[in-house]
Amino acid sequence: MGPHQYAITWGAQNFREALARKHEHFSGMKVDPDSEIVVTCGSTEAMMASMMSIINPGDKVAIFSPFYENYGADTILSGAEPIYIPLVPPDFNFDVNLLEEAFHSGAKALILCNPSNPCGKVFTRKELENIAELAIKYDAYVITDEVYEHIIYEPHKHVYMATLPGMRERTIICSSLSKTYSITGWRLGYVIAPPNIIDRVKKVHDFLKHHLWKQL
Repeated sequence: MGPHQYAITWGAQNFREALARKHEHFSGMKVDPDSEIVVTCGSTEAMMASMMSIINPGDKVAIFSPFYENYGADTILSGAEPIYIPLVPPDFNFDVNLLEEAFHSGAKALILCNPSNPCGKVFTRKELENIAELAIKYDAYVITDEVYEHIIYEPHKHVYMATLPGMRERTIICSSLSKTYSITGWRLGYVIAPPNIIDRVKKVHDFLKHHLWKQL
């Protein structure tokens, strides 16, 4: 049929395979391009599709603050209530007790931008382990925004939340090619998650993408 027909809804096969190889190269985490990746209209749609796939009206979502403006809006559009966890300057550390309070009060997910937009915070392995411990304890998800994964400076290192023990099945990775490859206008984002979640993301994406394309 050729490339002039509608593309595969969740992304071209060769592109998904390239994304899987790239992610495995940097994270060490093997990803199935057919059952664990959905290509989206930028990371903006990746985050919205992920939220709508796991969040029900009335749920709560924890968000580190300061935060990229879409996170609060995505939470509200999903019918959920945001719970803001302060990142305290100058090092933008967070209080683990406040995060646990958020999970204890019913937060179904945490949005984690790492490295963080807008403050540039790079979460340490220890901090991520603290987050993972709470997510497992309270059976919650962590939705990561990792578009800046390669834009870091020594001695910082990017640690992939999904690679921590017990987190592969409860981490939803949102990312894009926009920042690393300086192609923001191409709107190439993606979601990496376990197959049961990706099945839901595909359903949301199938209809959400039409509304986003109309805005381009």
